[in-house]
Formats: sequence, structure tokens, C-alpha cells
Amino acid sequence: MDILIIAVLFNFLGSFVSLLGGIFLLWRKNWTKKITPLLIAFAAGTMLAVSFFDLLPEAFETIDELEISPSNIFNAVLFGLVVFFVIERFILWSHHHHSDNNKEAHPTIPLLIIGDTIHNFLDGVTIAATFLVSLPLGIVTSLAVGAHEIPQEIGDFGTMLHLGIGRKKVIIINIISALVSFIGVIIGFYVLSAGSYIIPILLGFAAGNFIYIAASDLIPEIHSSYKKEKAVSQTSFFLVGIILVYFAIYLLEGSR
Repeated sequence: MDILIIAVLFNFLGSFVSLLGGIFLLWRKNWTKKITPLLIAFAAGTMLAVSFFDLLPEAFETIDELEISPSNIFNAVLFGLVVFFVIERFILWSHHHHSDNNKEAHPTIPLLIIGDTIHNFLDGVTIAATFLVSLPLGIVTSLAVGAHEIPQEIGDFGTMLHLGIGRKKVIIINIISALVSFIGVIIGFYVLSAGSYIIPILLGFAAGNFIYIAASDLIPEIHSSYKKEKAVSQTSFFLVGIILVYFAIYLLEGSR
């Protein structure tokens, strides 16, 4: 099967599942509040694991073939961190999964949509880049993106509902925003196919993206609760995310 079709398929699966999570909130809000902290912890574990177990090792392996300096990868990681800091700071993109009762903590609807649309586009480009490197890397990265998108969509749905947007309009807005990731996959695939030397730099950038989201958004969210029961369950899901990615990489690499 053509690699682009596979990348689009995995992007679709991630987007579809995350949208279902958000839609589920419309009818099962109380239950969703209970499961979201666990999903956040799982997403944080998967994103860190993919960054350090897969994206960065693949980036360094690829630069050997292309004769690119390792410092370029570290620069790309830092650039990824800075870009997403700027997105959060100035476009005010933020999930705020826990702040349902604090209206002032949420960004305005246009800014929320802009931030999520940019993020979805970059997710699509990242998925395309990883599938161009190898099928296992693409699958594992799609897993991490999907794991993060589920609590993100739940947070977005909750924010929009809290700010008075109707249910049907919320669904339409999030579907349109999610479709942008497909544009990212297609554009990323053709642009990166024409310039393979960009791929290891983009892998470093993606690692910086994942590390920033996990460290500045998801992990602080995990630490926002001081209840012992939540601490044990969230820590368990965080570790499960790391372990799952590790074994997924091991199994997929071994099958090549």
C-alpha cells in the first residue's frame, strides 16, 4: 500500500477516535471528568516515550546518512519547544482540562480554534515525516498523537460548551479543525519527499513539540490533584504509556 495512504489512514483513525471522545462528553460529562485525568497521564507518558525512544534516535540515525551535524537536531528540538511556547503564549492555545468552573481561564473561541488548527496541521506534517522514515516510526508516532488528541478534544468540547456554543456547532467546528491535519499530512508528504534532508530536522522539531506539550501542559495537569487515589492511578497510566510505546517500538522494529 502506498505510504501516503497509510499515513492518511492512521491520521484518520486518530482524528476519528479523538472526535468520538469529545462527542461522548456531550452525553456522559460526569464519566468523562473521571476518565480524562487518566487519559492525560497516559498521553504524557506516550509523548515523552516516543520523543526519547523513537523520534530522537531516528533523527540521529538519519543524519549519519545525510551528513548533517548532530547540533542541528538539538537546535530543532529547542526550536520546537520555542514555537509551541509562542503558540501558547500569544495565540493563547491551551486545553485547561480542569478549569470548567473558571471562565476567565479559557481563551476566546476564535483563538482556541486558531491554536487547535495550527496544532492539527503540525500533527499532520509530523505524521507524514515519520512515515517517510519508516512504517514503525509512523505507527508509534500516530499512537502518541492520537493519545494526546483524545483529552485535547474533550477539553475543547468542554470549553466551547462552557462558553455557550451549541452542541451541533461545537461538533462542526471540531470536525473542520481536525480536517486540517489531513492537509498537513498531504503537504508534509510531498514537501518532505522532495527534500529528505529536512526530515531529521523535523523529527527533532516534533520531539521538541511532544516534550513541550507533555512537560508544560499535561504533567502540570497531572500534578493539579493532590488526592492519593488519583496520584496512584495517574502515575500508573503515565508509566503504562511509556511501557506501551517501548514494547510497540520493540515489536514493530522486530517485524521489519
